[in-house]
Amino acid sequence: MIRFIYVSQATQLFWRAVQTPLTRRMATSSIIRLYASQQPVLYISGISGATARATSELLQENHDKHHVFFNNAGFHNHIAHHLLSLFALNATPAELRQGWEDNISYQRPLSPTNRLKVTDATYREHLGDSDYYTAYLTFFKTEIDQKSCEEVLNEYVFKADEQADDMLVRMFSGILHPIIHLGFGIEFEQPAIIAEALAQAAVHSPQEAAHLLESEAEARKHSAEGGSDRRIVHLLDDIFAEKGLGGTAKYARQVHVTANTLEEKTAEMINACAYFTGAAQQPPYEVKFDFFNIHALNLSIFFSSFLHQPWLSAATKIRLLEWKIRIDLSMYASPRPPQLHLHEITSYPNNASWGNIVARVKAYHDDGHACKLIRALANGERACKKYEHKEEFIIKGDMWRKLANMAIDSVEAGPPDYVRSQAWASVPLRNRPCKRVVRMYEDALEKVALLWGVPH
Repeated sequence: MIRFIYVSQATQLFWRAVQTPLTRRMATSSIIRLYASQQPVLYISGISGATARATSELLQENHDKHHVFFNNAGFHNHIAHHLLSLFALNATPAELRQGWEDNISYQRPLSPTNRLKVTDATYREHLGDSDYYTAYLTFFKTEIDQKSCEEVLNEYVFKADEQADDMLVRMFSGILHPIIHLGFGIEFEQPAIIAEALAQAAVHSPQEAAHLLESEAEARKHSAEGGSDRRIVHLLDDIFAEKGLGGTAKYARQVHVTANTLEEKTAEMINACAYFTGAAQQPPYEVKFDFFNIHALNLSIFFSSFLHQPWLSAATKIRLLEWKIRIDLSMYASPRPPQLHLHEITSYPNNASWGNIVARVKAYHDDGHACKLIRALANGERACKKYEHKEEFIIKGDMWRKLANMAIDSVEAGPPDYVRSQAWASVPLRNRPCKRVVRMYEDALEKVALLWGVPH
């Protein structure tokens, strides 16, 4: 039987207080160090020193050798996400090595550090250019060495001036990968991972998430006109009712978080992500989760971590959460909002234990999406428990474990691991082989029949 550990704000503050100056120095902008005593937001008890060392060594090699994109098309290197998720799930060194070996062969090497440079004067000139990833990584590592992670993040991402807002938009681009990476760096207290996240954001285009600044301006108008916050599930219902026509701006402007509602609204966001990701099924096709929407759910765990950070102002935490909810609405609506079938979750027949699910996901061969998903769902169970009596919290009780069963079953069932943009035709029918396979089989029979002159 496994034991999930959920770390409270008080516990995280105590953990930081008891760290010695030497311990704090060992994890730097260039050196990755994890400890068996580490306390991320959610982890499984009993993490060994061997696991901590193996994770640190592999993350270090990834940091020193690999680009954030594994190809020139901008596909993301997920090694850091995978290994840190496995670490939190108490993987063995062998399981960590398997995760590494599954994904090492196709990685893109870092460019030489002396080839291109970024300085204070040229910082904005090369934004969005992936060739400058190494240069931005070196730049942010130097900034962190001279200041601190907290100071650098508050200056370059959270300052709320034109330059920082541009960087925050980039953080929410690339199907949320930069801010997911930042979440790992913050949760696991690794300056080198934070530097990677900053460099990753710097080489993304802001176009994908530029609407967040527009939505924020519209929300200010809505508030000034006396508009109030609306529950996320009600906004999802409205988007579906209108089939997403006309975009999500009129819904995004109705998102308002205050210091008093920050904790509950964080839980509500987590709950809504789990709902629209898990319930977006398409019978009679097999259960599959949408590839884009799982990123919204996988990001959600880090908002539990952001709540605990004393160096983030309340205004920054509120803004981050509002942006997260608004981009969730946009992801649900695109390319067209799916109908949500709650009974697909409540009536799901498989009921494996959390221990069984975790063991299977640690052994699963992928790039880390599945173990991130399982950890995010386990965190959702804890984060939402105190609010389950409220009607807007759709996912409650054993539905979290049912969702985790759906997640692991769906990837173990075979390709495709996830459905993309509701392209369900590539997904097998329930209890039947994939239609594509059936067609291939029928074509083969027809060719055999023609070859042998058999009537068909």
